[in-house]
Amino acid sequence: MRRLATKPEDLLSTQDAIKLTGLEFMQSILDGTNPGPPIGATMGYTLHSVEAGHCVFRGTPEFNVTNPMGTVHGGWYGTLLDSAMACAVMTMVPRGSVYTTLEYKINILRSIPLGMTIDCIGKIDHVGRSTGVAHGEIRGVDDGKLYATGSTTCIVMKVG
Repeated sequence: MRRLATKPEDLLSTQDAIKLTGLEFMQSILDGTNPGPPIGATMGYTLHSVEAGHCVFRGTPEFNVTNPMGTVHGGWYGTLLDSAMACAVMTMVPRGSVYTTLEYKINILRSIPLGMTIDCIGKIDHVGRSTGVAHGEIRGVDDGKLYATGSTTCIVMKVG
């Protein structure tokens, strides 16, 4: 059963998090041992699958993530792509280290219809001692169409 953090105390402390490899950390969210990120509930997406160098979030945009024109806000695309790409990098982060996004870029290719379920896939290109690079895409689960692409650079930092 997956859990969701509802207050800061629900999240894993940095000291506990760095005891795990990045892959172990991500797998613990998937299996419900540790809570998923609160932003997932706000934005309507959850961690769907994870393996070394690869991460998939699944989501369904609803009216609460639209812009004033009633279409899915670009920030929704960006948030999902940032999550999937950066978490793909996280799967390769060693025990005792953390990471964060330095920059990311997205390209929206077509509008996602409200209520349509998508997969946001992140795959690593390179993860070294200090940087990680990944790319991602948003595809419709039922139609397989490509809706957006992205790329990211993350910094990897040894903490403990």
